[in-house]
Amino acid sequence: MQISTPTSEALAQYLSLTTAQLRLTASNMANIDTPGYTTQGFDFQQELARQLQATPNPLGQSVTAPEIQSVDGLVARPDGNNVSIDREGLQLAKSQLQFRMGVLLLKGEFATISSAIHASDGK
Repeated sequence: MQISTPTSEALAQYLSLTTAQLRLTASNMANIDTPGYTTQGFDFQQELARQLQATPNPLGQSVTAPEIQSVDGLVARPDGNNVSIDREGLQLAKSQLQFRMGVLLLKGEFATISSAIHASDGK
């Protein structure tokens, strides 16, 4: 039996997007010395809003990849690469904090569901 709530579904999408952001940041960092590589990213808030408004599939999940784009406004080196380790380090820290917060919120949601189940068992 699968128990979910609208909040737990939204948090699952939030964690999936945060994971995608972490992977993208790791990819940017891995390509710091690749000539011609341009930093890739996506607007987290815009993507989360788009994901939450998407039509769910039969399993109740909206499974769409974030719309990844080249990040504008970064200084390119002579080899054409524009990855900034400082920017990526900040992005990594931000994504890690977002992920931790999402996990804590999801734990709280499951604790609430568990309490409701155990409260109904006592009646």
